[in-house]
Amino acid sequence: MKTAAFIIIGNEILSGRTQDKNLNYLAQYLGDFGIDFIEARIIQDNQDTIIKTIHELKKTVDYIFTSGGIGPTHDDITADSVAAACGVSIDMRDDAVKILTDYYGQEHLNPARLRMARIPDGAILIDNPVTKAPGFYLDNIFVLAGIPRVQQAMLESITHLFSGQHAPIQTICVRTQSPESFLADMMGQLQNDYPDINIGSYPYSVGGIYATRIVLRGHDMQKMNQLYEILCEKLHELSVSFVLEEQKSA
Repeated sequence: MKTAAFIIIGNEILSGRTQDKNLNYLAQYLGDFGIDFIEARIIQDNQDTIIKTIHELKKTVDYIFTSGGIGPTHDDITADSVAAACGVSIDMRDDAVKILTDYYGQEHLNPARLRMARIPDGAILIDNPVTKAPGFYLDNIFVLAGIPRVQQAMLESITHLFSGQHAPIQTICVRTQSPESFLADMMGQLQNDYPDINIGSYPYSVGGIYATRIVLRGHDMQKMNQLYEILCEKLHELSVSFVLEEQKSA
């Protein structure tokens, strides 16, 4: 199973002035392609921190996605940091300059906007149909804008890189009327028996009474259905009321 991590870059996120709205969308996007989203980090606009984080994650995941820091201002340092982390130089790219020139017009292409045409050597541009300023990917690092609608449009432009490569992640959600503590031993045993399927336990409350949703996630639908049948048997044995709440891909 391919894995991915998300680096959310921005002091405005850490200060609370801006709320991240990209993580949930990216998680669902990756799930559609069968990519397991295993980690997300929110870090400062600091080059040393960005480089350190990239180096750490490159050792553990197949894909790294970054959000933010590729705009026209002095604190937009993601492109420079990714170049440094990959050991390559960075400069104006003719194809990126042309994209910005066509969009803004030569008379409105000031030095600040030209900063967005600085691309690391060897990177491939990611189309941005909303504001035109391109993202890019280099090695296994995908550098995206932080504005949600722009990031989502960028992701749509690279779906061909992931489509058809991996089986979608399947989800089965069962809503029970029992607290987690009553189900813990049973779920632990099922997880041991089916290590390739993630069994999640999520408490919820109805009228002040706590109960549990059990969520199964995996790639092999045959095994998923087999586990679901066993789960139903176990819940019946424990006299726990439940309903199948959801069954879908990703």
